[in-house]
Amino acid sequence: MNRRARAGHTDWCGKDHRCGLGEHRSEEIVVDIPGRSRAVLVRVRTAAGREHAEVRVRVALAPGEVAARRQLVGLLGDLRQAVTRAAIAGRPRPRRAA
Repeated sequence: MNRRARAGHTDWCGKDHRCGLGEHRSEEIVVDIPGRSRAVLVRVRTAAGREHAEVRVRVALAPGEVAARRQLVGLLGDLRQAVTRAAIAGRPRPRRAA
């Protein structure tokens, strides 16, 4: 899936205006719950060859301060868990001793 296609683009690259300044960017993957929340994920390869995911999240907050803070605490915990899980999944497994 990481194979380079012609002109240095990857198979997943959007190959349009999203690419520039040496970066390659995928099409956006969007999760949208109208009026409630929206998340957008983009895969990026930098000019240096490093790859990362960009994630933007927008969540409608409750009108009351206490409820909004409770939402933010929950959101932060969920984001921390998701980022940690993704980081761990990217690490190579330790080798077993022979």
